[in-house]
Amino acid sequence: MEPQQNKPSRKKPFFPINKDLRAYLKTYGRDIQLPITYNELMNFNYSIPLKDKEGKETLWENALYDMRDWERLREGLVKLYAILRTEGDFSYTSHLDVARIDYCTFGNSNPFRIRIVNKFNDNYDHYYIKKEDASRAYGLELEHLLSPNRITFFCGQQTLVEEHIPGLPGDVFIQKHLHLPETNKIRLGKEFVKFNERCFIRLLGDMRSYNFVVNILPDIEDYQYRIRAIDFDQQCYEGRMNLYLPQFAKENLPLVEVTRQYINQKSYEQYQAEERTMIAVRLASSRYRMKDLMNAMKNDTLSTTDKENQLKQQLADHFQTMQFLRCKSMGEIVKLTLRVSLKKSLSLIQKNLGKIGD
Repeated sequence: MEPQQNKPSRKKPFFPINKDLRAYLKTYGRDIQLPITYNELMNFNYSIPLKDKEGKETLWENALYDMRDWERLREGLVKLYAILRTEGDFSYTSHLDVARIDYCTFGNSNPFRIRIVNKFNDNYDHYYIKKEDASRAYGLELEHLLSPNRITFFCGQQTLVEEHIPGLPGDVFIQKHLHLPETNKIRLGKEFVKFNERCFIRLLGDMRSYNFVVNILPDIEDYQYRIRAIDFDQQCYEGRMNLYLPQFAKENLPLVEVTRQYINQKSYEQYQAEERTMIAVRLASSRYRMKDLMNAMKNDTLSTTDKENQLKQQLADHFQTMQFLRCKSMGEIVKLTLRVSLKKSLSLIQKNLGKIGD
């Protein structure tokens, strides 16, 4: 697991959601009529830089709006939260309020972060409103179907709404928690191997430390860890294969070093096989939905021709199969990567299902 100086493209373009993807999102309840859109939130009067608990400036700004627009925005944002959390049951919204609307000037998506507060106990939650983008929609859906994590998100009116994914930002975890004596580095290394495999098999790129979070889960006698992607902009966009492997990001070097120190080659291969098996099980259980998603994805434009050709060649060399050179889109490359990576696991699942049927 040798890190390299690989950097993703500075600015990825937005790709529109085409009719096939739109039909898929409608079929599976992802495309709905939203009470508030991204463009409406862009009409703020001014903003104030937001500082963290330690008084340091962040990449976020507190957006402030004209009071004549505020009540309409507040009501719509509370309703949108109810859609995310209770499938549109508005009977619980009377004690909810919008505490803050934050705007981020960093990255591709320039998201809004909405803080919803419970007026009874001051407990708060967040969700995000972003520009609609096909790459992100495919990335979120693949995360929902193939990872250990479920994701709630909705599209509509050139707007994408995502739930908040809780956890310690990867860069914060590396800085403040990685080398604490209570951190179980063996289990952490195991999870990093699995996360690396999850990203590569579905071609989710740019998983530098600030694009994922770490969940620390108390266990019977120690801790377990779960690494979760929080940025899906770079779903099958890049041409360099290494950009789909978090182990090659220099920002993740401390995690790579821990993994190298505590995980030997045999264990590394075992954890890879475990993750492939679990992805194969999830794929098999959602095969009809995955088929619909791949049918939409294979006819979509999600990158440039140069990047597609570069990735096809590198994957052909990596997997030792010329099948990749016949792919005509990034969607087809994703589909073939899944098929080649999971071939053994899917074969075993099919064999075991046959035994059960007997």
